[in-house]
Amino acid sequence: MFTPVRRRVRTAALALSAIAALALGATATSGAAAAPAAAKQGPTSVAYVEVNNNSMLNVGKYTLSNGGANVFDIAVIFAANINYDASTKAGTLYFNPNVQSVLDNAATQIRPLQQKGIKVVLSVLGNHQGSGFANFPSQQTASTFAKQLSDTVTKYGLDGIDFDDEYADYGNNGTTQPNASSFVYLVSALRANMPGKIISLYNIGPAASRLSYGGVDVTSKFDYAWNPYYGSWQVPGIALPKSKLSPAAVQIGGTSQSTAASLAARTVSEGYGVFLTYNLDGTDRTADVSAFTKQLYGSAAVYTP
Repeated sequence: MFTPVRRRVRTAALALSAIAALALGATATSGAAAAPAAAKQGPTSVAYVEVNNNSMLNVGKYTLSNGGANVFDIAVIFAANINYDASTKAGTLYFNPNVQSVLDNAATQIRPLQQKGIKVVLSVLGNHQGSGFANFPSQQTASTFAKQLSDTVTKYGLDGIDFDDEYADYGNNGTTQPNASSFVYLVSALRANMPGKIISLYNIGPAASRLSYGGVDVTSKFDYAWNPYYGSWQVPGIALPKSKLSPAAVQIGGTSQSTAASLAARTVSEGYGVFLTYNLDGTDRTADVSAFTKQLYGSAAVYTP
């Protein structure tokens, strides 16, 4: 059995460069007009970035040698957390200092990607405190958390939210175990709050198997779902069209180039529309990235520092 290989570093790293708060306020709610990206044919490419250690700007440094299109279409800020709020006995949104720095410096860390035509979404996952997406005690508490998420998307000019139901440690702090209604209430409220934004599912944890309750199925409210096990092929168990699924998942620098190439070729040959990558860092990863872009797009990648 495969296991997730993410490295969760929660200690503070060097803060990203600061900008004036007033400048952020002027841009966060309005977002940035995206410049037309060079066209490419092939699956949507996703890059998770561990912002405790690396810059979001790395996502914009890769283009295709044939035509100059962005290699990556979606950049994922990894990661905010769902923490336990003792006063409400439910989950609340938390940003560690590194995530907060990316958001506070949206003008220099997020807008440049959006101006290239790259969508930027915020991933949220558990924090060992007992709160998760699957154990909100009521529809109201789920809706309250959904509003925290959508308010964050609006405030910082983001393009959506990614759900990753890991590390919740359900039961800690006297919390309850997962229930059938929680995630359905949460996703329904979030979609109602932000109808034009991305909602994606990292297909793992109790929430991923609780998509229907009381006659409501939230499957269609997701834009994408992907395999969480790097170096493997696993079709997410959610009834989205192939164009919205990534059965392939690679860790850049951790998955061999031959495996990445094989998974990319299978993505194309079997007609899937998304290709997931994780842990893009600041190293020149041209060889690793080209291994899958040659299969996905018929072109090597170019790295521009």
